Amino acid sequence: MDRTPKPLPQHHSRDALPPALLGSDADRSIRRASITAGVGILLITVLAGFGKFVALDGLVTPDDAARTATGILASEGLFRLGVAALSVVVALDVVVAWALYRVFSPVSTGVSLLAAWFRLVYAGVLLVAVSHLIEVLRLLGDDQYRAAFNTDQLQAQALSGIHSFGEVFGAGLLLFGLHLLIVGYLAYRSGYVPRLLGVLLAVAGLGYVVDSFGAILFRGSWTDVSAFTFIGEFLLALWLVVRGRRVTLGGPEHHGDPLAVAR
Repeated sequence: MDRTPKPLPQHHSRDALPPALLGSDADRSIRRASITAGVGILLITVLAGFGKFVALDGLVTPDDAARTATGILASEGLFRLGVAALSVVVALDVVVAWALYRVFSPVSTGVSLLAAWFRLVYAGVLLVAVSHLIEVLRLLGDDQYRAAFNTDQLQAQALSGIHSFGEVFGAGLLLFGLHLLIVGYLAYRSGYVPRLLGVLLAVAGLGYVVDSFGAILFRGSWTDVSAFTFIGEFLLALWLVVRGRRVTLGGPEHHGDPLAVAR
């Protein structure tokens, strides 16, 4: 009887693939996530800008409840579009949180997950803020409220709701700033994102953090630092769309090399 050991059957699995092929799959996955994140951030920039600066700030007079109510009712369609745009931003923030996690998980899975959670919680806070704007529309347009309160009371409550939106949104920006600080760290350490971009992201995150604390600690108007530091996230979006589609991951030895960027 032939007792020569027979070779065990070969199981062809993903774990048995050559390292080059595994790297290729990882590259393609990160490239898709890069484009998703970049497009998502650009859409957020447009929609949030329209909702906040056109539909909201353009119709609201901060210290005049009557004029604010008149402006909203006269351009109710624009105000509703703004609220809808901000609602879409909430959903896009969830998508971007996942996509950025995928882009930077090769650097550190744990730190990337932390960054994603900060953005997800921020999205939840933003949703709460938007709900105050929906309540403003209900106050000014619902006949039941008109029957229960006089005009001055409704207008005052509507303006209070808009102020509540601003306060909740401002508090949420603290979380968003921490998210950008962590993403900046990951970008700086990645080796496939330019280190300068990582620094600009950290500066942008710090600007949001300073604004949030400034609004809490100081009475009256606060100069928005983030209005000058936000450029980091916008440049990240452009990089993800234009160069992210050509990202090639190197080995661990490349993670400290700022020149190991998209090829």
